[in-house]
Amino acid sequence: MRHRIIPTTLMFLCTVAFAHGDEDHSKDDKKSPAPVATLLTVHHAAQRLVDGSLFVPKSVQRQLAIRTQPVQLGDLNAVVELNGKVIPNPDTGGRVQATHSGSVLPGSKGMPLPGRKVRRGEVLAYLRPIGTAIERGNQQAQLAELEAQIAIAAAKLKRFDQLEGIVPQKEIESAHIDYAALQKRRGFVSASVNTAEPLVAPVSGVIGASNVVAGQVVEAKEILFEIIDPAHLAVEALAYEASLASSIVAASALTTDGIALDLKFIGGGQQLREQALPLLFRITTGTAAIAVGQPVKVMLRTARGIRGAAVARSALTGRSGEEILWVHTEAERFVARKVRVQSLDAANVAILEGLRDGERVVTEGASLLSQIR
Repeated sequence: MRHRIIPTTLMFLCTVAFAHGDEDHSKDDKKSPAPVATLLTVHHAAQRLVDGSLFVPKSVQRQLAIRTQPVQLGDLNAVVELNGKVIPNPDTGGRVQATHSGSVLPGSKGMPLPGRKVRRGEVLAYLRPIGTAIERGNQQAQLAELEAQIAIAAAKLKRFDQLEGIVPQKEIESAHIDYAALQKRRGFVSASVNTAEPLVAPVSGVIGASNVVAGQVVEAKEILFEIIDPAHLAVEALAYEASLASSIVAASALTTDGIALDLKFIGGGQQLREQALPLLFRITTGTAAIAVGQPVKVMLRTARGIRGAAVARSALTGRSGEEILWVHTEAERFVARKVRVQSLDAANVAILEGLRDGERVVTEGASLLSQIR
């Protein structure tokens, strides 16, 4: 016959009876297992120990989806962080500006709205020229003068045709040339008075911004529409070190929403802007939900070397302004470590101090461990 050994603590808790108020529980023996269930729940629950480490049973680790990986110290490429912003790609973006002062008229499809797809050469709107009363009067007077000159030239040609063979041929040809030139001048002057100039799309894409409404009067060089290609955007960052562009190995960016972007370095300017050199990168992550003008943190991996361990950025948790990592020291025990970090790219960081080679670091679920009390 096999005997079951019950721990002393468990035996003690099983014999304790709980009562409250004036109720009589002396005959209620069926409620004695309640303290046993409480003991088992506490025993199998995650808890923070006196030394600050965590006791997390395997079952709770599975529920929290805790994932760990060993780290290896080695030589890594140093990373420089820059502030940048998303801009239209200069190769695929474009602008429509007013060439002169005028009134904007809608095109055949109405006024272009943000998000509308357009094709290169498509008429977006029309710009009708405007002027003062004196300017319009001068144009009308010039047009009337040209009409009179055309009438005189036409009559002269008619006489020459009747005197063909008497008048020298060179005079007849000169009269024809003068008549044609006057007609062209009348067409140009008439167009400047009554004809609206079509505003066409310089590139294919979508309307990123529309700065006018129908009937609005605009000045020369004013930006009316901006066209972008959402699948081909770029990032511009300002570098305060002139030699940085020549040491770039790889680049990435991180938005304020935590979206990682892969970048390809295009080139850098050689003229200072706000005491810094502009660097241009092409975004190779085509499906990212980003907008033009959105600020990003650009991370440049350079050829300069540092010593540390590469871990996922998700392994970091903040506490009182410090960077914390959770180290898996035993099967059900986790210890918090203060570390000094440096960015590697949008998804990874380099641990410069605070870890030893071969230690296992929590890469997923670190924020949940920090909430255990």
